[in-house]
Amino acid sequence: MAAPTPADAPWLRPVPEAATLRGALARAVPVIETERLRLRAPRVEDWPALEESWTSARAVYLGGPFTPEEGWSDFCRMVAGWLLRGVGYFTVERRESGEVLGFVGINHDWGDAELEEGWQVTAEAEGKGYATEAARAVRDWAFTTLGLRGFVSYVDPANARSQALARRIGGVLDPEAPLTGPNDDGHTIVFRHRAEGIAR
Repeated sequence: MAAPTPADAPWLRPVPEAATLRGALARAVPVIETERLRLRAPRVEDWPALEESWTSARAVYLGGPFTPEEGWSDFCRMVAGWLLRGVGYFTVERRESGEVLGFVGINHDWGDAELEEGWQVTAEAEGKGYATEAARAVRDWAFTTLGLRGFVSYVDPANARSQALARRIGGVLDPEAPLTGPNDDGHTIVFRHRAEGIAR
């Protein structure tokens, strides 16, 4: 089933009267650019490209698949991190075309013991190195700009791609990391990211 559009889903329509405030809030979120990618504030218009990240079989490592309503709620929660904590998820887009490729960011989910860096790319973007490029950029931004000293990535043990990505950006397995909330399932693998060795 195709993702809804603003024509048939009123909740996907921006409020024209609030365009100035919407723009100001979006500009408060940093923009990070890499060789191929732009990481920017999420927009309601991103949802059609990202919906399958929650509602398809690819969402199994995020706790899904979810219904469209559940996925939308999770998307909104990820965006809310910027306002509530000053950190959150970026939409990842291709610089040359603006095509939405996925999301990556830092957040603190309900019940988790620590800040986490997480990522997901669309099916079309897999296998091209975009997730690694984006995750590395966010890691560097978190350490050099925010001044964070460390955080983790929670990974399902069956998710070999995310385990490999966590290692590529310098994550080290931490079997002693505290597991609480939804990650206290006896299976979650924790990769720890530390600021040591990142150029400032």
